[in-house]
Amino acid sequence: MDEADVIVVGAGPSGETAAARCADNGLAVTVVERELVGGECAFWGCIPSKALLRPGDALAAARRVPGADQAVAGPLDAMASLAWRDTLTADWDDAGGVSWLDGKKVDFIRGAGRLTGEREVEVETEAGTRRLTARKAVVLATGSTAAVPPIEGLDEVRTWDNRDATGAHHIPEQLLVLGGGSVGSELAQAFRRLGSREVTVVEAMDRLLSHEEAFAGAEVRAAFEAEGIDVLTGAAMTAARRADGDGAVTSTLADGRKISADEILVAVGRHAATGDLGLETIGLEPGRFVDVDERMRATGVAGGWLYAVGDCNGRALFTHMGKYQAKLAADTVLGRQTAASAVVPRVTFTDPQVCAVGPTEEQARNAGLSVRAVTFGTGDVAGSEVQGIGITGTSKLIVDTERQVVIGATFTGPTMQELLHSATVAIVGEVPLDRLRQAVPSFPTVSEVWLYLLERLEH
Repeated sequence: MDEADVIVVGAGPSGETAAARCADNGLAVTVVERELVGGECAFWGCIPSKALLRPGDALAAARRVPGADQAVAGPLDAMASLAWRDTLTADWDDAGGVSWLDGKKVDFIRGAGRLTGEREVEVETEAGTRRLTARKAVVLATGSTAAVPPIEGLDEVRTWDNRDATGAHHIPEQLLVLGGGSVGSELAQAFRRLGSREVTVVEAMDRLLSHEEAFAGAEVRAAFEAEGIDVLTGAAMTAARRADGDGAVTSTLADGRKISADEILVAVGRHAATGDLGLETIGLEPGRFVDVDERMRATGVAGGWLYAVGDCNGRALFTHMGKYQAKLAADTVLGRQTAASAVVPRVTFTDPQVCAVGPTEEQARNAGLSVRAVTFGTGDVAGSEVQGIGITGTSKLIVDTERQVVIGATFTGPTMQELLHSATVAIVGEVPLDRLRQAVPSFPTVSEVWLYLLERLEH
């Protein structure tokens, strides 16, 4: 049986981060991965999806600028865009990631790992079975998989999930997107701008991006409809059928409407990828998110040797949060008690972007907090005006009136993502409003919106 101080099961961003932090501090680490080093984010999620969005974003930005708009009158080169996506994913080759682990002095085993007992992991490889034991800890970083709702016929019509969409090598003429959250919204706009003639988004909730401020979903919907994307909210799909094996898919909604499409992208949420990890051997339920404490230790496991980071614990299904959680777990293994934060920044990379951190106003009030909210037009500052014509959006701050600190923020508009971190710093640092007012934004930048938001809080 091979031994290591720490065994990490899963080599996505969370697993890589945990492994590197432990190895950099002198521990012997073994990483087990059944697919590609780099995981969902690098090969099927964040990187390829943003690569598919970027060409359309660049054209839209240029078309807002008088003088530049005449230079970009033609259509996108979709095949060149897909080729660039292939470059950014290294054609789904993880040699670079494997080399990076080697440079960190981390042992790498390609195979399917599962727990077989306390601090024990069995790995099925092409060469046979290997049995590993961890002297200190096992870190689960196995991520999540796309959920498929129980809709009649859906499992028989060869649907797309996020992997199929981000790895596509053709642009469907007609695309139906089931789900209006971040993944569905981003990919709906990406494919419309890459050349899909018809794109329809079907969302069961009453708005897109239902976990964000209501205005965010409304602004994205308006932008979608202006681009020719059909948005059906409060709509439930009840059945799906594909004609002649590879023909068009006909989807039926609860109100009887029928929608025809070449492909259906299912983007209704994620499941924990824990079904075959052997959790039952240590008293946990397989197939569920692993409950963890604030240090990412699995609850209900004696001895505190098991950790779960990233999507598989269900706390915040974002790459950046998984990497942060991995650092917390590694520091705990190393005997460090660094402070932990539950503040979650997030960006939906549509145009307009929806950039948010902390709770929405409704969430804060439902949590019993005494809050005040103020808004200001993101497009009503000079920094937006000089970027082009027709830039709009909304900026919103949520303040805890008892502590006089910002606890939540949302910024919508084109390319607002770099504005978000200032709000994250203010929230995590619990910076008093009087101190925030001394931070002067440069002119003319979009960050000047902070000045007007804070002025509104004075009245």
